[in-house]
Amino acid sequence: MSFEHPNRNGETIREVEREIMKRPPEHNTTNLDLDRMTLMLDLLGHPEQSFRVIHVTGTNGKGSTARMAEAICRAYGLRTGLYTSPHLERINERIAIDGQELSDDDFADAWDQIKDLVDMVDATMAKQGKPKMSFFEVLTSMAIWKFADAPVDVAVVEVGMGGRDDATNVLDADAAVIGPVDMDHMKWLGDTVEDIARHKAGIIKPGCTAVIGPQPHEMEVLPILEDAARAAHATLVRDGYEMEVVSRMPAVGGQVATLRTPLGTYAEVPIAKFGEHQAHNALAALAAAEVVIPVSGALDGDVVAEALSGVRIPGRIEQVRTSPTIIVDGGHNVNAAQSLRAAIEENYDFRQLVGVVAMMRDKQIEEYLGVLEPVLSQIVVTENSWRERVMPAEELEKIAVGVFGRDRVIRRDDLPDAIQTAVNLVDAEDEVGVGYGHGVLICGSFVTAGDARTLLKERMNPDLAKPKAERVEPNLGE
Repeated sequence: MSFEHPNRNGETIREVEREIMKRPPEHNTTNLDLDRMTLMLDLLGHPEQSFRVIHVTGTNGKGSTARMAEAICRAYGLRTGLYTSPHLERINERIAIDGQELSDDDFADAWDQIKDLVDMVDATMAKQGKPKMSFFEVLTSMAIWKFADAPVDVAVVEVGMGGRDDATNVLDADAAVIGPVDMDHMKWLGDTVEDIARHKAGIIKPGCTAVIGPQPHEMEVLPILEDAARAAHATLVRDGYEMEVVSRMPAVGGQVATLRTPLGTYAEVPIAKFGEHQAHNALAALAAAEVVIPVSGALDGDVVAEALSGVRIPGRIEQVRTSPTIIVDGGHNVNAAQSLRAAIEENYDFRQLVGVVAMMRDKQIEEYLGVLEPVLSQIVVTENSWRERVMPAEELEKIAVGVFGRDRVIRRDDLPDAIQTAVNLVDAEDEVGVGYGHGVLICGSFVTAGDARTLLKERMNPDLAKPKAERVEPNLGE
Protein backbone atom coordinates (compact mmCIF):
# COMPACT_ATOMS: atom_id res chain seq x y z
CA MET A 1 0.00 0.00 0.00
CA SER A 2 1.09 3.59 -0.57
CA PHE A 3 1.19 4.48 3.13
CA GLU A 4 2.54 7.94 2.37
CA HIS A 5 -0.14 8.66 -0.21
CA PRO A 6 -3.15 6.35 0.19
CA ASN A 7 -5.52 7.10 -2.68
CA ARG A 8 -3.15 9.86 -3.70
CA ASN A 9 -5.35 10.90 -6.61
CA GLY A 10 -8.43 11.37 -4.42
CA GLU A 11 -10.60 9.08 -6.55
CA THR A 12 -14.01 8.00 -5.32
CA ILE A 13 -14.80 4.31 -5.21
CA ARG A 14 -17.40 4.82 -7.94
CA GLU A 15 -14.80 6.39 -10.24
CA VAL A 16 -12.43 3.49 -9.70
CA GLU A 17 -15.21 0.94 -10.16
CA ARG A 18 -16.32 2.53 -13.43
CA GLU A 19 -12.73 2.54 -14.69
CA ILE A 20 -12.33 -1.18 -13.99
CA MET A 21 -15.81 -2.39 -14.95
CA LYS A 22 -15.75 -0.73 -18.37
CA ARG A 23 -13.17 -3.31 -19.41
CA PRO A 24 -14.21 -6.48 -21.31
CA PRO A 25 -16.32 -8.97 -19.32
CA GLU A 26 -14.98 -12.26 -18.01
CA HIS A 27 -17.68 -14.06 -20.02
CA ASN A 28 -15.84 -13.60 -23.29
CA THR A 29 -14.79 -16.55 -25.42
CA THR A 30 -11.81 -14.61 -26.82
CA ASN A 31 -10.06 -14.28 -23.46
CA LEU A 32 -10.34 -17.83 -22.11
CA ASP A 33 -6.63 -18.26 -21.44
CA LEU A 34 -4.09 -17.25 -18.80
CA ASP A 35 -1.78 -15.22 -21.05
CA ARG A 36 -2.62 -11.82 -19.58
CA MET A 37 -2.54 -13.01 -15.97
CA THR A 38 0.77 -14.82 -16.46
CA LEU A 39 2.33 -11.67 -17.88
CA MET A 40 0.89 -9.56 -15.08
CA LEU A 41 2.41 -11.80 -12.42
CA ASP A 42 5.75 -11.63 -14.22
CA LEU A 43 5.59 -7.84 -14.09
CA LEU A 44 4.60 -7.88 -10.40
CA GLY A 45 7.48 -10.20 -9.52
CA HIS A 46 5.26 -13.19 -8.68
CA PRO A 47 3.70 -12.02 -5.42
CA GLU A 48 1.51 -15.15 -5.38
CA GLN A 49 4.50 -17.17 -4.23
CA SER A 50 4.49 -15.43 -0.84
CA PHE A 51 1.38 -17.12 0.61
CA ARG A 52 -0.40 -20.46 0.74
CA VAL A 53 -3.59 -20.90 -1.29
CA ILE A 54 -6.98 -22.53 -0.87
CA HIS A 55 -8.59 -22.45 -4.33
CA VAL A 56 -12.35 -23.10 -4.53
CA THR A 57 -14.52 -23.98 -7.52
CA GLY A 58 -17.80 -25.81 -8.15
CA THR A 59 -21.15 -24.95 -9.70
CA ASN A 60 -22.59 -24.02 -6.31
CA GLY A 61 -21.26 -23.38 -2.83
CA LYS A 62 -17.99 -21.71 -3.81
CA GLY A 63 -18.56 -18.51 -1.87
CA SER A 64 -19.88 -20.25 1.24
CA THR A 65 -17.02 -22.75 1.31
CA ALA A 66 -14.44 -20.00 0.77
CA ARG A 67 -15.82 -17.88 3.61
CA MET A 68 -15.92 -20.83 5.98
CA ALA A 69 -12.34 -21.87 5.15
CA GLU A 70 -11.13 -18.30 5.65
CA ALA A 71 -12.90 -18.05 9.00
CA ILE A 72 -11.25 -21.24 10.26
CA CYS A 73 -7.78 -20.09 9.17
CA ARG A 74 -8.31 -16.66 10.76
CA ALA A 75 -9.56 -18.21 14.00
CA TYR A 76 -6.27 -20.06 14.16
CA GLY A 77 -4.36 -16.77 14.09
CA LEU A 78 -3.31 -16.83 10.46
CA ARG A 79 -3.49 -13.61 8.49
CA THR A 80 -5.96 -14.23 5.70
CA GLY A 81 -6.93 -12.92 2.32
CA LEU A 82 -10.33 -13.67 0.80
CA TYR A 83 -11.24 -13.13 -2.86
CA THR A 84 -14.85 -13.82 -3.87
CA SER A 85 -17.27 -12.91 -6.64
CA PRO A 86 -19.63 -11.52 -7.61
CA HIS A 87 -20.16 -8.63 -5.24
CA LEU A 88 -23.71 -7.97 -4.06
CA GLU A 89 -23.63 -4.27 -3.25
CA ARG A 90 -20.07 -2.89 -3.19
CA ILE A 91 -17.12 -3.89 -5.37
CA ASN A 92 -14.93 -3.74 -2.23
CA GLU A 93 -16.65 -6.93 -1.02
CA ARG A 94 -14.56 -9.00 -3.43
CA ILE A 95 -11.26 -8.46 -1.62
CA ALA A 96 -10.94 -8.85 2.15
CA ILE A 97 -7.97 -9.07 4.50
CA ASP A 98 -8.39 -10.54 7.99
CA GLY A 99 -12.14 -10.67 7.45
CA GLN A 100 -12.51 -6.98 6.54
CA GLU A 101 -13.28 -5.82 3.02
CA LEU A 102 -10.93 -3.21 1.62
CA SER A 103 -11.79 0.38 2.47
CA ASP A 104 -12.52 2.73 -0.41
CA ASP A 105 -9.04 4.26 -0.12
CA ASP A 106 -7.34 0.84 0.02
CA PHE A 107 -9.26 -0.34 -3.02
CA ALA A 108 -8.42 2.82 -4.96
CA ASP A 109 -4.79 2.45 -3.92
CA ALA A 110 -4.68 -1.16 -5.17
CA TRP A 111 -5.88 0.03 -8.56
CA ASP A 112 -3.35 2.87 -8.49
CA GLN A 113 -0.55 0.37 -7.80
CA ILE A 114 -1.23 -1.85 -10.82
CA LYS A 115 -2.93 0.30 -13.45
CA ASP A 116 0.30 1.20 -15.27
CA LEU A 117 1.13 -2.51 -15.44
CA VAL A 118 -2.35 -3.18 -16.79
CA ASP A 119 -1.59 -0.75 -19.60
CA MET A 120 1.65 -2.60 -20.29
CA VAL A 121 -0.13 -5.94 -20.48
CA ASP A 122 -2.80 -4.47 -22.76
CA ALA A 123 -0.13 -3.05 -25.08
CA THR A 124 1.71 -6.37 -25.27
CA MET A 125 -1.51 -8.25 -26.01
CA ALA A 126 -2.45 -5.73 -28.71
CA LYS A 127 0.84 -6.42 -30.49
CA GLN A 128 -0.01 -10.11 -30.45
CA GLY A 129 -3.53 -9.51 -31.69
CA LYS A 130 -5.03 -10.63 -28.39
CA PRO A 131 -7.66 -8.95 -26.17
CA LYS A 132 -6.76 -6.64 -23.31
CA MET A 133 -7.28 -7.57 -19.67
CA SER A 134 -10.85 -8.20 -18.58
CA PHE A 135 -12.30 -6.53 -15.49
CA PHE A 136 -12.09 -9.87 -13.63
CA GLU A 137 -8.42 -10.26 -14.49
CA VAL A 138 -7.75 -6.75 -13.20
CA LEU A 139 -9.61 -7.44 -9.95
CA THR A 140 -7.76 -10.74 -9.54
CA SER A 141 -4.43 -8.97 -10.03
CA MET A 142 -5.41 -6.37 -7.43
CA ALA A 143 -6.32 -9.08 -4.94
CA ILE A 144 -3.06 -10.99 -5.39
CA TRP A 145 -1.06 -7.78 -5.04
CA LYS A 146 -2.92 -6.72 -1.89
CA PHE A 147 -2.54 -10.17 -0.32
CA ALA A 148 1.23 -10.13 -0.86
CA ASP A 149 1.49 -6.54 0.31
CA ALA A 150 -0.43 -7.20 3.57
CA PRO A 151 1.20 -9.81 3.77
CA VAL A 152 -1.23 -12.68 4.33
CA ASP A 153 -0.31 -16.22 5.40
CA VAL A 154 -3.04 -17.86 3.34
CA ALA A 155 -5.29 -16.65 0.54
CA VAL A 156 -8.70 -18.24 0.02
CA VAL A 157 -9.66 -17.63 -3.59
CA GLU A 158 -12.97 -18.35 -5.29
CA VAL A 159 -12.93 -19.16 -8.99
CA GLY A 160 -14.91 -16.76 -11.16
CA MET A 161 -16.11 -19.31 -13.73
CA GLY A 162 -15.01 -22.85 -14.46
CA GLY A 163 -11.43 -23.34 -13.34
CA ARG A 164 -8.93 -24.31 -16.00
CA ASP A 165 -9.06 -21.02 -17.91
CA ASP A 166 -10.19 -18.79 -15.04
CA ALA A 167 -8.00 -15.82 -14.16
CA THR A 168 -7.47 -17.19 -10.64
CA ASN A 169 -5.86 -20.36 -12.01
CA VAL A 170 -2.44 -18.72 -12.18
CA LEU A 171 -2.34 -19.64 -8.49
CA ASP A 172 -0.95 -23.01 -7.45
CA ALA A 173 -3.29 -24.30 -4.79
CA ASP A 174 -2.18 -26.09 -1.66
CA ALA A 175 -5.81 -27.20 -1.30
CA ALA A 176 -8.01 -27.33 -4.40
CA VAL A 177 -11.69 -27.54 -3.43
CA ILE A 178 -14.22 -28.70 -6.03
CA GLY A 179 -17.82 -28.49 -4.88
CA PRO A 180 -20.86 -29.97 -6.64
CA VAL A 181 -20.52 -29.90 -10.43
CA ASP A 182 -23.74 -29.30 -12.34
CA MET A 183 -25.05 -27.57 -15.44
CA ASP A 184 -24.27 -23.85 -15.57
CA HIS A 185 -22.38 -21.43 -17.82
CA MET A 186 -22.81 -23.95 -20.65
CA LYS A 187 -22.04 -21.32 -23.30
CA TRP A 188 -18.47 -21.18 -22.04
CA LEU A 189 -17.85 -24.49 -20.24
CA GLY A 190 -19.66 -27.05 -22.41
CA ASP A 191 -23.04 -28.73 -22.74
CA THR A 192 -22.39 -31.77 -20.53
CA VAL A 193 -21.43 -32.22 -16.88
CA GLU A 194 -18.35 -34.08 -18.10
CA ASP A 195 -17.17 -31.02 -20.05
CA ILE A 196 -17.83 -28.75 -17.09
CA ALA A 197 -16.02 -31.14 -14.72
CA ARG A 198 -12.91 -31.06 -16.93
CA HIS A 199 -12.83 -27.28 -16.67
CA LYS A 200 -13.18 -27.36 -12.89
CA ALA A 201 -10.58 -30.11 -12.50
CA GLY A 202 -8.07 -27.67 -13.96
CA ILE A 203 -7.44 -26.14 -10.52
CA ILE A 204 -5.91 -29.40 -9.25
CA LYS A 205 -2.16 -28.70 -9.28
CA PRO A 206 0.82 -31.02 -8.78
CA GLY A 207 1.20 -32.18 -5.20
CA CYS A 208 -1.86 -30.38 -3.82
CA THR A 209 -4.73 -31.82 -1.81
CA ALA A 210 -7.90 -32.13 -3.91
CA VAL A 211 -10.98 -31.76 -1.70
CA ILE A 212 -14.00 -33.06 -3.62
CA GLY A 213 -17.51 -32.19 -2.46
CA PRO A 214 -20.65 -34.31 -2.98
CA GLN A 215 -21.43 -34.77 -6.66
CA PRO A 216 -25.05 -34.81 -7.92
CA HIS A 217 -23.75 -36.55 -11.08
CA GLU A 218 -21.22 -38.79 -9.33
CA MET A 219 -21.00 -41.50 -12.00
CA GLU A 220 -20.14 -38.98 -14.70
CA VAL A 221 -18.10 -36.44 -12.73
CA LEU A 222 -16.15 -38.22 -10.00
CA PRO A 223 -13.97 -40.34 -12.35
CA ILE A 224 -12.88 -37.18 -14.18
CA LEU A 225 -11.90 -35.45 -10.94
CA GLU A 226 -10.16 -38.58 -9.63
CA ASP A 227 -8.18 -38.96 -12.87
CA ALA A 228 -7.08 -35.32 -12.69
CA ALA A 229 -5.95 -35.79 -9.08
CA ARG A 230 -3.98 -38.91 -9.92
CA ALA A 231 -2.32 -37.22 -12.89
CA ALA A 232 -1.22 -34.38 -10.61
CA HIS A 233 -0.09 -36.76 -7.84
CA ALA A 234 -2.55 -34.94 -5.58
CA THR A 235 -3.91 -36.23 -2.30
CA LEU A 236 -7.59 -37.05 -2.77
CA VAL A 237 -10.16 -36.22 -0.08
CA ARG A 238 -13.72 -37.02 -1.21
CA ASP A 239 -17.01 -36.29 0.52
CA GLY A 240 -18.57 -39.63 1.45
CA TYR A 241 -15.23 -41.43 1.36
CA GLU A 242 -12.23 -39.85 3.09
CA MET A 243 -14.49 -37.29 4.78
CA GLU A 244 -18.17 -37.20 5.67
CA VAL A 245 -20.98 -35.37 7.40
CA VAL A 246 -21.60 -37.95 10.12
CA SER A 247 -24.78 -36.34 11.44
CA ARG A 248 -26.61 -33.04 11.44
CA MET A 249 -29.70 -31.45 12.93
CA PRO A 250 -31.35 -28.04 12.53
CA ALA A 251 -30.73 -25.47 15.24
CA VAL A 252 -31.63 -21.85 15.90
CA GLY A 253 -29.96 -19.73 13.21
CA GLY A 254 -28.49 -22.71 11.39
CA GLN A 255 -27.56 -26.28 12.33
CA VAL A 256 -25.26 -28.51 14.36
CA ALA A 257 -23.20 -31.15 12.55
CA THR A 258 -20.58 -33.78 13.32
CA LEU A 259 -17.87 -33.73 10.67
CA ARG A 260 -15.21 -36.34 9.94
CA THR A 261 -12.05 -35.46 8.00
CA PRO A 262 -8.85 -37.42 7.35
CA LEU A 263 -7.36 -35.90 10.51
CA GLY A 264 -10.18 -36.42 12.99
CA THR A 265 -13.84 -36.13 13.96
CA TYR A 266 -15.34 -32.82 15.04
CA ALA A 267 -18.45 -33.39 17.14
CA GLU A 268 -21.50 -31.12 17.21
CA VAL A 269 -20.04 -28.18 15.32
CA PRO A 270 -22.42 -25.19 15.13
CA ILE A 271 -22.81 -23.87 11.57
CA ALA A 272 -24.52 -20.52 11.19
CA LYS A 273 -26.28 -21.38 7.91
CA PHE A 274 -29.36 -23.38 6.95
CA GLY A 275 -29.41 -26.42 4.70
CA GLU A 276 -27.73 -29.79 4.32
CA HIS A 277 -25.57 -28.36 1.54
CA GLN A 278 -24.03 -25.91 3.99
CA ALA A 279 -22.95 -28.78 6.25
CA HIS A 280 -21.11 -30.27 3.28
CA ASN A 281 -19.62 -26.87 2.44
CA ALA A 282 -18.37 -26.63 6.03
CA LEU A 283 -16.86 -30.11 5.74
CA ALA A 284 -14.95 -29.15 2.57
CA ALA A 285 -13.78 -25.90 4.17
CA LEU A 286 -12.55 -27.76 7.24
CA ALA A 287 -10.63 -30.33 5.18
CA ALA A 288 -9.02 -27.53 3.16
CA ALA A 289 -8.10 -25.56 6.28
CA GLU A 290 -6.41 -28.65 7.71
CA VAL A 291 -4.03 -28.56 4.73
CA VAL A 292 -2.78 -25.00 5.23
CA ILE A 293 -2.89 -24.54 9.02
CA PRO A 294 0.52 -25.53 10.38
CA VAL A 295 -0.45 -27.91 13.18
CA SER A 296 0.01 -31.63 13.58
CA GLY A 297 -3.13 -33.73 13.59
CA ALA A 298 -6.70 -32.55 13.94
CA LEU A 299 -7.54 -28.92 14.58
CA ASP A 300 -8.90 -27.72 17.90
CA GLY A 301 -12.63 -28.43 17.91
CA ASP A 302 -13.48 -25.36 19.97
CA VAL A 303 -11.64 -23.07 17.55
CA VAL A 304 -13.38 -24.67 14.57
CA ALA A 305 -16.77 -24.32 16.28
CA GLU A 306 -16.13 -20.66 17.08
CA ALA A 307 -15.15 -19.96 13.48
CA LEU A 308 -18.07 -21.72 11.78
CA SER A 309 -20.67 -20.43 14.24
CA GLY A 310 -19.80 -16.86 13.28
CA VAL A 311 -19.68 -17.10 9.47
CA ARG A 312 -22.16 -14.83 7.72
CA ILE A 313 -22.68 -15.35 3.99
CA PRO A 314 -24.56 -12.50 2.29
CA GLY A 315 -27.07 -13.48 -0.35
CA ARG A 316 -27.10 -17.20 0.44
CA ILE A 317 -30.46 -18.15 2.00
CA GLU A 318 -30.10 -14.95 4.00
CA GLN A 319 -32.99 -13.75 6.15
CA VAL A 320 -32.86 -9.96 5.92
CA ARG A 321 -36.20 -9.06 7.54
CA THR A 322 -38.81 -10.34 9.96
CA SER A 323 -42.52 -9.49 10.06
CA PRO A 324 -42.84 -10.46 7.34
CA THR A 325 -39.92 -12.83 6.93
CA ILE A 326 -37.91 -11.82 3.85
CA ILE A 327 -35.26 -14.25 2.56
CA VAL A 328 -32.74 -13.36 -0.14
CA ASP A 329 -30.90 -15.99 -2.18
CA GLY A 330 -28.58 -15.48 -5.15
CA GLY A 331 -28.55 -19.03 -6.48
CA HIS A 332 -29.43 -19.19 -10.16
CA ASN A 333 -29.35 -22.82 -11.31
CA VAL A 334 -31.27 -26.03 -10.67
CA ASN A 335 -28.89 -27.38 -8.03
CA ALA A 336 -29.07 -24.09 -6.14
CA ALA A 337 -32.87 -24.14 -6.33
CA GLN A 338 -32.93 -27.66 -4.92
CA SER A 339 -30.73 -26.64 -1.99
CA LEU A 340 -32.85 -23.55 -1.39
CA ARG A 341 -36.10 -25.52 -1.39
CA ALA A 342 -34.69 -28.18 0.95
CA ALA A 343 -33.45 -25.53 3.40
CA ILE A 344 -36.82 -23.76 3.43
CA GLU A 345 -38.74 -27.01 3.95
CA GLU A 346 -36.44 -28.06 6.77
CA ASN A 347 -36.14 -24.78 8.65
CA TYR A 348 -39.35 -22.80 8.05
CA ASP A 349 -43.04 -23.52 8.48
CA PHE A 350 -44.53 -21.22 5.86
CA ARG A 351 -48.24 -21.32 5.20
CA GLN A 352 -47.68 -18.65 2.56
CA LEU A 353 -44.44 -17.87 0.73
CA VAL A 354 -44.46 -15.40 -2.16
CA GLY A 355 -41.52 -15.47 -4.56
CA VAL A 356 -39.98 -12.41 -6.17
CA VAL A 357 -37.89 -13.64 -9.10
CA ALA A 358 -35.59 -11.96 -11.63
CA MET A 359 -33.17 -14.13 -13.62
CA MET A 360 -30.57 -13.89 -16.37
CA ARG A 361 -31.80 -14.99 -19.77
CA ASP A 362 -29.04 -17.61 -20.21
CA LYS A 363 -30.16 -19.75 -17.24
CA GLN A 364 -32.34 -22.88 -17.04
CA ILE A 365 -35.31 -20.76 -16.01
CA GLU A 366 -38.18 -23.20 -16.45
CA GLU A 367 -36.31 -25.93 -14.56
CA TYR A 368 -35.32 -23.51 -11.77
CA LEU A 369 -38.92 -22.34 -11.31
CA GLY A 370 -40.16 -25.91 -11.43
CA VAL A 371 -38.04 -26.84 -8.41
CA LEU A 372 -39.42 -23.95 -6.35
CA GLU A 373 -43.04 -24.22 -7.49
CA PRO A 374 -44.23 -26.51 -4.65
CA VAL A 375 -43.05 -24.12 -1.91
CA LEU A 376 -44.29 -20.86 -3.44
CA SER A 377 -47.89 -19.69 -3.04
CA GLN A 378 -47.49 -17.05 -5.75
CA ILE A 379 -44.67 -15.59 -7.79
CA VAL A 380 -43.98 -11.96 -8.73
CA VAL A 381 -41.73 -11.84 -11.80
CA THR A 382 -39.57 -8.78 -12.30
CA GLU A 383 -36.17 -7.53 -13.54
CA ASN A 384 -32.88 -6.71 -11.81
CA SER A 385 -30.39 -3.96 -12.62
CA TRP A 386 -28.23 -5.89 -15.14
CA ARG A 387 -30.25 -4.81 -18.15
CA GLU A 388 -27.90 -6.38 -20.71
CA ARG A 389 -28.36 -9.93 -19.35
CA VAL A 390 -31.60 -10.01 -17.40
CA MET A 391 -34.61 -11.75 -18.93
CA PRO A 392 -37.32 -9.16 -19.62
CA ALA A 393 -40.18 -9.50 -17.14
CA GLU A 394 -42.64 -10.02 -19.98
CA GLU A 395 -40.75 -13.12 -21.18
CA LEU A 396 -40.19 -14.41 -17.66
CA GLU A 397 -43.91 -14.05 -17.03
CA LYS A 398 -44.73 -16.39 -19.91
CA ILE A 399 -42.39 -19.07 -18.58
CA ALA A 400 -43.72 -18.64 -15.03
CA VAL A 401 -47.34 -19.00 -16.18
CA GLY A 402 -46.41 -22.33 -17.78
CA VAL A 403 -45.01 -23.52 -14.44
CA PHE A 404 -47.37 -21.94 -11.88
CA GLY A 405 -50.54 -21.26 -13.82
CA ARG A 406 -51.98 -17.84 -14.71
CA ASP A 407 -53.64 -17.22 -11.34
CA ARG A 408 -50.40 -17.54 -9.32
CA VAL A 409 -48.24 -15.20 -11.42
CA ILE A 410 -47.97 -11.41 -11.11
CA ARG A 411 -45.68 -9.20 -13.14
CA ARG A 412 -44.03 -6.02 -11.89
CA ASP A 413 -41.31 -4.69 -14.18
CA ASP A 414 -39.42 -2.84 -11.42
CA LEU A 415 -37.89 -4.70 -8.49
CA PRO A 416 -38.99 -2.23 -5.77
CA ASP A 417 -42.60 -2.55 -6.95
CA ALA A 418 -42.25 -6.34 -7.06
CA ILE A 419 -41.00 -6.50 -3.47
CA GLN A 420 -43.74 -4.18 -2.26
CA THR A 421 -46.36 -6.25 -4.09
CA ALA A 422 -45.10 -9.43 -2.44
CA VAL A 423 -45.09 -7.81 1.01
CA ASN A 424 -48.65 -6.56 0.45
CA LEU A 425 -49.76 -10.08 -0.50
CA VAL A 426 -48.42 -11.65 2.69
CA ASP A 427 -49.67 -8.76 4.83
CA ALA A 428 -53.16 -9.26 3.46
CA GLU A 429 -53.16 -12.87 4.70
CA ASP A 430 -51.45 -12.15 8.02
CA GLU A 431 -54.35 -11.63 10.39
CA VAL A 432 -52.18 -11.60 13.53
CA GLY A 433 -49.73 -9.06 12.15
CA VAL A 434 -46.52 -10.67 13.42
CA GLY A 435 -45.41 -12.30 10.20
CA TYR A 436 -45.29 -15.88 11.52
CA GLY A 437 -45.90 -18.41 8.76
CA HIS A 438 -45.84 -15.72 6.05
CA GLY A 439 -42.80 -14.82 4.00
CA VAL A 440 -41.23 -13.39 0.86
CA LEU A 441 -38.43 -15.13 -1.04
CA ILE A 442 -36.36 -12.90 -3.37
CA CYS A 443 -34.21 -15.05 -5.64
CA GLY A 444 -32.97 -16.00 -9.11
CA SER A 445 -29.64 -14.19 -9.39
CA PHE A 446 -26.87 -12.68 -7.29
CA VAL A 447 -27.65 -9.39 -9.00
CA THR A 448 -31.26 -9.72 -7.84
CA ALA A 449 -30.06 -10.54 -4.31
CA GLY A 450 -27.70 -7.57 -4.26
CA ASP A 451 -30.32 -5.19 -5.59
CA ALA A 452 -32.80 -6.40 -2.98
CA ARG A 453 -30.35 -6.03 -0.10
CA THR A 454 -29.60 -2.48 -1.16
CA LEU A 455 -33.28 -1.61 -1.49
CA LEU A 456 -34.27 -3.16 1.80
CA LYS A 457 -31.43 -1.57 3.73
CA GLU A 458 -31.36 1.90 2.24
CA ARG A 459 -34.35 2.91 0.20
CA MET A 460 -37.33 0.76 1.00
CA ASN A 461 -40.15 2.35 2.98
CA PRO A 462 -39.06 2.09 6.63
CA ASP A 463 -42.61 1.05 7.54
CA LEU A 464 -41.78 -2.37 6.05
CA ALA A 465 -39.53 -3.01 9.07
CA LYS A 466 -42.45 -2.55 11.46
CA PRO A 467 -45.16 -5.02 12.44
CA LYS A 468 -48.23 -4.63 10.28
CA ALA A 469 -50.28 -2.95 13.04
CA GLU A 470 -47.73 -0.16 13.41
CA ARG A 471 -47.44 0.78 9.74
CA VAL A 472 -48.66 4.07 8.41
CA GLU A 473 -50.99 3.62 5.47
CA PRO A 474 -50.48 6.05 2.58
CA ASN A 475 -52.90 8.94 2.31
CA LEU A 476 -54.54 8.21 -1.01
CA GLY A 477 -56.41 11.49 -0.94
CA GLU A 478 -53.35 13.63 -1.50
